[in-house]
Amino acid sequence: MTNDEYATFRALHRPGTPLLLANAWDVASARLAEQVGSAAVATTSAGVAWSLGAADGGGLDSDRAVDLVARVAGAVAVPVTADIEGGFADDAAGVAETVRRVVAAGAAGVNLEDSGRSGLLPVDEAARRIAAARAAAGAGLFINARVDTFLMGSGDVADALTRARAYVAAGADGVFVPGTADPAVIAELVAGVGAPLNILAGPGSPSIAELAALGVARVSLGSSVAAAAYAVMRRATEELLTKGTYDTLSDAMGYGELNKLLA
Repeated sequence: MTNDEYATFRALHRPGTPLLLANAWDVASARLAEQVGSAAVATTSAGVAWSLGAADGGGLDSDRAVDLVARVAGAVAVPVTADIEGGFADDAAGVAETVRRVVAAGAAGVNLEDSGRSGLLPVDEAARRIAAARAAAGAGLFINARVDTFLMGSGDVADALTRARAYVAAGADGVFVPGTADPAVIAELVAGVGAPLNILAGPGSPSIAELAALGVARVSLGSSVAAAAYAVMRRATEELLTKGTYDTLSDAMGYGELNKLLA
């Protein structure tokens, strides 16, 4: 990525006019997102891991994860931001090495979370990882720091804000807080994080118009699109085995359309 391309990606994070990301997990899903008008492509760590035969949350090795980033970045013309879980590393130095490899693979941004298999990291350790990522990437990478307090911590807004501010001070460009759909909480986060706020959305979440009115700068669908695709596989198989019918496939994309997408 050139500096202009990094700047373009940063400029897409506008409070009140959020960047909308239906997260991809392979080249085909990334190209589909681009084809229908997405201004950028984001990967989902869970979807990538599942598609490569691994569990999310530390089950995928960094080599395969970085290879997927390179293939996606090479297949689309829009900026790509990569979900790199906790950096596929046990310490800040390892995070820095992963970030250098992801930048070399062509990513314009990364998501870096503050939790691991054992739960939330201490805030100072998570901040050191953000700082190491920033130093490794220089100015030319949008670092989206994920705060997991609503997923596996206290669920306390003050705790989330403490973490978010520490990560911004350490060099994060944006803050991702998944796990809340409460408009009052989202408004408090927007006002307090000191950086563009990314919200994870899905059924039960406020609409995009409502999130925009709250000042959200980025909305992601996370692993839910990949999970929905796998649900189609399960339903189609169950229908085939139990009913001997094929109605689940009635809304499938055409073979020619998908093949042309990747030709």
